[in-house]
Amino acid sequence: MRAVAVAKPGGLDNLKLVERETRAPGYGEIQVQVRASSLNFHDYVVALGMLPTDDGRIPMSDGAGVVTAIGDGVAEFAVGDDVLSCFFPAWHDGRPDLRKVTGVPGDHVDGFAAEMVTMSAQGFTRMPEGLDYREAATLTCAGLTAWRALMVETQLRPGDWVLVQGSGGVSVFALQFARQIGATMIIRGLRAVADFEYEFQMTAMNQQLDREIETVFLMADPRHQAIASRLVKEIA
Repeated sequence: MRAVAVAKPGGLDNLKLVERETRAPGYGEIQVQVRASSLNFHDYVVALGMLPTDDGRIPMSDGAGVVTAIGDGVAEFAVGDDVLSCFFPAWHDGRPDLRKVTGVPGDHVDGFAAEMVTMSAQGFTRMPEGLDYREAATLTCAGLTAWRALMVETQLRPGDWVLVQGSGGVSVFALQFARQIGATMIIRGLRAVADFEYEFQMTAMNQQLDREIETVFLMADPRHQAIASRLVKEIA
């Protein structure tokens, strides 16, 4: 199979297209044909070598695809199932600890920049219905980070205020979750404002949802950055 690997010491010039053997699943493992993967900042710093990994590491932490083979002892999946990777395969419940946050694909172990992967079945969950592979592949890192921050740690409620920094994946997901809850958004960063303004224009034109823009404060001008900081302090 084809894969992309990061050669030491890292850097975009050291991303190499390689051929790797496809491994049959062992006990408790499944084999998945990767249909989509999403790029997070985590993957970028792995590729640059800022997060040290083994030489030849296959990057990309998030992946979605279809099960092509199952090993002995696997009962929760069958061939043909659509599955989504887990960023922390060992974190099943409770609060995080060192053991639970090891085994990250594309970092501690090979990830999803490959045509096929063979991993523990515990490293996957079923894809949500109604999403295609590309959409599902964005959930694992950025989507769940935003969800946990807002809904688990903060327990966001309608009428709350939410500040997001920039227009990265976590901020974009946080914006969507908070708007669905009925929170008021503050967006900081000149580039972020331009990105979000464009997205809102597309949303308004395609779905006639201009009213959604009214709940968002766009802080682009440096003077507005100070206003955002003051608002956050006052709300707190």
